Amino acid sequence: MNRWSFIIVQIALISWIVSANGEEVNPTMKLTSPSFENQKEIPRKYTCDGEDVSPALAWSNGPADTKSFALIVDDPDAPDPANPRMTWVHWVIYNIPATSSSLAEGVKEKELSGGTWGGLNDWKKTGYGGPCPPVGKHRYFHKLYALDVVLPDLKQPTKEKLEKAMDGHLLSKAELVGLYQRKR
Repeated sequence: MNRWSFIIVQIALISWIVSANGEEVNPTMKLTSPSFENQKEIPRKYTCDGEDVSPALAWSNGPADTKSFALIVDDPDAPDPANPRMTWVHWVIYNIPATSSSLAEGVKEKELSGGTWGGLNDWKKTGYGGPCPPVGKHRYFHKLYALDVVLPDLKQPTKEKLEKAMDGHLLSKAELVGLYQRKR
C-alpha cells in the first residue's frame, strides 16, 4: 500500500469510527424515503402547504445488537437560512422496535408499533409537523438512531431530553436530508 492509499484508508476509518458525541457508529446503516431523495426537494404533500403528512421512511443495515430505533426530524435553518437562530424540531419518536425497517407514509402515533412513543415537536405536540419555513430554502434532517437499549417511558420528551436519554447507547446513526422552500 502506498502512502496516499494508507492516508485515505486512515481518514475513512476515522470518519466512521467517531460520531458527534464520540461513540462508535456503524457507517453502513442507511435511511431512505420513496417520497424524496437525499438532498432533494420534499414534495409539497409532506408540508404545511400540502397534506402535512409524514413521508414514508425505510432503513437497512442496522447493527445486529440493536434493541430499538429513535427518529428525530429537525430544521437547523430556522427561521431564515441566511441568519439561522435555532433548530426547529418537527418530529420525535423513540422505541421503534428493532425488528422494524420502515415507517409508513402518514403514520399516526396511535398506529405505531406497541411500545413506540412520540415526543414533543416545537409546536408542543406529538406527531409529525411538516416543513413550513417562513423564508428561504431550509434543510430538514431526518436522523435515525440505532440504540442498544429500549428506553423507559420518557413522558413525551423534547428532542433534548431524548438525546440525553440516548447518550451512551448509540450503535449507529443514519441521515436523510430533504429541502423545502415555500412558493409565494
